[in-house]
Amino acid sequence: MATRILFLSGQETAVTETEDEVVQAARRDHPNPSVIATIRRDGSPHTAATWYLWVDGRVLVNMDEGRRRLEHLRQEPRVSITVLGREDWYHDVTLRGHVADLVPDPQFSDIDRLSEHYTGRTYPQRDRGRVSAWIEVTCWHAWAVIEPWTGGH
Repeated sequence: MATRILFLSGQETAVTETEDEVVQAARRDHPNPSVIATIRRDGSPHTAATWYLWVDGRVLVNMDEGRRRLEHLRQEPRVSITVLGREDWYHDVTLRGHVADLVPDPQFSDIDRLSEHYTGRTYPQRDRGRVSAWIEVTCWHAWAVIEPWTGGH
């Protein structure tokens, strides 16, 4: 039996406009693993596992104030986030865009929201500052192998 591969892509002004199943799965409230890519000062890519949430048409990520990727984002706001299917990593969506806002998270409200989504608990470390990045998605592409991706459900 041949493997069926589905490749979708979009160049929308706002990804919220699309109704494609695969992109919808990335937006659902499932705590799917994801990897963010930023651009280093020398132009090379830097990747790191990250928690994300889709909130009102933008992507929210949060990081410790000492993270290298925060330095990268301050210099070059272009990013890419790949969201993986929890049970099948051959179902993925890559969202590309730029950081529209970098804002301090002094009350830990954003990191708590992300932590509760992924772990069911508030974020335990409270002795270091946090910064939230709000990403506006400008384009995307997705792969689904065998059958449409449902985000792991």
